[in-house]
Amino acid sequence: MDVVIGVILGLLALVILVTAHEFGHFIAARKNGVEVEEFGICFPPRAIAWRKVKGKWRRLKKSEWDKAPGEGTIISLNWLPIGGFCQMKGENDDASEKGTFGKASYWSKTKILFAGVTANWIVAAVIFTALAFVGMPHFMENQFQVDIDTEVYITKPVTLESIEKDSPADNAGLQAGDIVKSMRILKCDNEECTEGVNERYEILTTDDLLGFLDKYAGESVYMSFTRDGDEMTAPVTLNASDKDYILGAAIDGELLYMSSWSSPIVGIGTTIQLTGETFKGVGQLIVNLFSGIIKQVNFDQSVRESGAEELQSAGDSVTGPVGIVGILFPNVAKAGGRSLAFLVAIISVSLACMNVLPIPALDGGRWLMITIARLRKKKLSKATEEKIVGRSFIVILILAVVITILDIMRFF
Repeated sequence: MDVVIGVILGLLALVILVTAHEFGHFIAARKNGVEVEEFGICFPPRAIAWRKVKGKWRRLKKSEWDKAPGEGTIISLNWLPIGGFCQMKGENDDASEKGTFGKASYWSKTKILFAGVTANWIVAAVIFTALAFVGMPHFMENQFQVDIDTEVYITKPVTLESIEKDSPADNAGLQAGDIVKSMRILKCDNEECTEGVNERYEILTTDDLLGFLDKYAGESVYMSFTRDGDEMTAPVTLNASDKDYILGAAIDGELLYMSSWSSPIVGIGTTIQLTGETFKGVGQLIVNLFSGIIKQVNFDQSVRESGAEELQSAGDSVTGPVGIVGILFPNVAKAGGRSLAFLVAIISVSLACMNVLPIPALDGGRWLMITIARLRKKKLSKATEEKIVGRSFIVILILAVVITILDIMRFF
């Protein structure tokens, strides 16, 4: 049942976010004199349609769909819950009739094309603003906050959820349910280890513990923790960073940041911060992908293995609609409304960032084509535009199929 509810919530969230994106195009088109023939929620086949007739909105009969009476935009609700669309009049760049996208000025086209990504950024900022007010989850180091207006609440301390057999955690006698409080470096003399003089590292978040483990991998450390309310300590010899794990324990914890008057500032700041992190992630994905492919043709076995790891990293960092709807949302839905809203905001930021990329089938790519045509002082012909967009769409479709296969494989 959790999976079914998660899938429904995932589809609903995707429809809302894509519809918000298309609504951005709709508003910008109307404000810049471009006629919108149809604004659709979900994808065809069409279920219901409305249009103004003599100044009043009227539901259209099915027989009227092809030659709908009235004037203005058709508003439709469609059957396939995978997004939405905004169909403008004369969407190709060389359209010359009044009210077409092609007839609009270069600046108007720019505003229309980027209005969708702006809408997604606004949605994300609104959600993050609400979360900042009721409790923003801790999700990264140096997370954007207004320090003078931020209260910190530990809703779940850093806890060892499970222990790998024969791991450093297991050998140290740690158990599932232990709550980590702090870490210290050990000073060891032969086989005798005593607590070192180094600064004590307070562990408030999972990032605190993971950062400590990464920094001191392969060394002997001293862990302070509580077990059933009792304060305890244990020396732990960590694995090196090239091993499968450093500590050998699954960890969990939750920290919330709450703001009042600064909530809108935090909402906007968090959106900007995540936008930057998303672009960095996309850049690293591209580097890993191309570097991994190039290394596969190298004669050196170690270089090929390094390339395989980079390709694996690239594959693991990509999640498509199936993974989002079928894996992420069911898991996040169990955690409650706050986590669900947080995921929706992150996906909204991702949609904005992806559509900015210079890929012809996306908003950023279409703007780039129009810009190049303007610099060349000639219109982009409909045939050329359709050919470029069509080929890029095929590439995107192939990538979507590959990502979908990877998503499905994660189920098994």
